[in-house]
Amino acid sequence: MSNISATYLGNLQVELVHNLSGTKIYTTPTPEHGGSGKAFSPTDLCAAALCSCAMSMLATYAENHGLDVTGTTLEVSKAMTTEGPSRIGRIEIVFNMPNREFSSKDKMVMERAANTCGVHHSLHPDVEQVFTFRWSD
Repeated sequence: MSNISATYLGNLQVELVHNLSGTKIYTTPTPEHGGSGKAFSPTDLCAAALCSCAMSMLATYAENHGLDVTGTTLEVSKAMTTEGPSRIGRIEIVFNMPNREFSSKDKMVMERAANTCGVHHSLHPDVEQVFTFRWSD
């Protein structure tokens, strides 16, 4: 059994179903590629996957060490290359960490943990990945 099922709905829209949970998401190309821009584009999902994977790794470390990172917000931006075939050139993620007292060691290790995610290591090295951490204390 596959993990994800997809159906092309027409008008450049694809419905994706997570088979285990039944959760659905939709994609459409960006307007510059003929789409409506009314849903995630496939490359948006790639940037979102990096974001959620990095946050999951950071949170796993935090929870395993009694640290609470609930309320962390992330800002994700994606830039496509301007030359050659259409591809992601840069993904930038800003981690806005909650206002809690974390030691400098905890901060350093959580930042490292974010960089251990599988999506980070799966993207081609030409995709620039920038992680910025904003600590409030």
